[in-house]
Amino acid sequence: MNANAQNQPGIAIAFVFAGVFAISINDMLIKQLSGGYPLHEIVFARAFIGILFGLGLVQLEGGWRILKTSQWHWHLLRGILVVIANMTFFLALAALPLADATALFFVAPLFITLLSIPILGEKVGAMRLGAVAIGFLGVVIMQRPWADVQTLQASRLVLLLPVVAALTYALNQLMTRKLGVNSKASALAIYIQGTFLVVSIGFFLIAGDGRFASADSAPSMQFLLRAWVLPAQEDVWVFLGLGLNAAVIGYCLSQAYRIADVATVAPFEYIGLPLAVFWGLLIFGDLPVWEVWVGIALIIGSGLFVFLRERQKARNLLKTRPIRTG
Repeated sequence: MNANAQNQPGIAIAFVFAGVFAISINDMLIKQLSGGYPLHEIVFARAFIGILFGLGLVQLEGGWRILKTSQWHWHLLRGILVVIANMTFFLALAALPLADATALFFVAPLFITLLSIPILGEKVGAMRLGAVAIGFLGVVIMQRPWADVQTLQASRLVLLLPVVAALTYALNQLMTRKLGVNSKASALAIYIQGTFLVVSIGFFLIAGDGRFASADSAPSMQFLLRAWVLPAQEDVWVFLGLGLNAAVIGYCLSQAYRIADVATVAPFEYIGLPLAVFWGLLIFGDLPVWEVWVGIALIIGSGLFVFLRERQKARNLLKTRPIRTG
């Protein structure tokens, strides 16, 4: 495969922006639905509708043949990682303000940049590592480890859920970079949606009648275990929107991480932070506390530094590369 086809940072960044914008809408819609529907029902509807849109993209990128793979076991592992990332984050959304949950999750790009060193063999210099450390400091500030549970309005376990989501999401995107060499973005998205379908059907068979639900449970557990219900008429469009978003997210992020270096692409996911603040204020009336604002500033600043440093190194490499004359 042409090397340039697998190193297109400008196009990859555009895909990240589109994917993260869709994610922000997705998270807002799921938080809206979390009070009346079980998580596995939402995931099933989202994946079912998303896979229909995704199959259309498969036809555009080469037809049914691109779904064939000899690396099915790695795709399965990637799918499981995405399911864990989504389920843990969505459970956190049921109990935390949208901006707070998103802020905690944004340790993910930092995990991606760090893990790209041992897993992908990518080079990340001392200055970028320093920027990543500043980003981690921002995440710590947003987690407010000095505050008590009453102040946080959530248990430490709930606050840990977005971090678990971040780690599994980071591992997933690193696998996307490796698997994307031989798989199209639409195929990668279809494998993910298929995994979501299987997992949500399994949840339905085990807990779909609500037998494990309890009114005394924490909001996250109620969201996970309540019984399936027929969607209200006004919510049908929300479910359709979730399905379309699922297709957009799966395709855009798969495409971004398969055509550019992970350490270059990951920092641009930080655009999700101000978007989460926007939706949280507009829809739910939640305004982040000052610690969240400080953390967001540190994380966005470190992400921009990582990108600018990468661009500078690329320009210097082009200047020093010998010109071929024959």
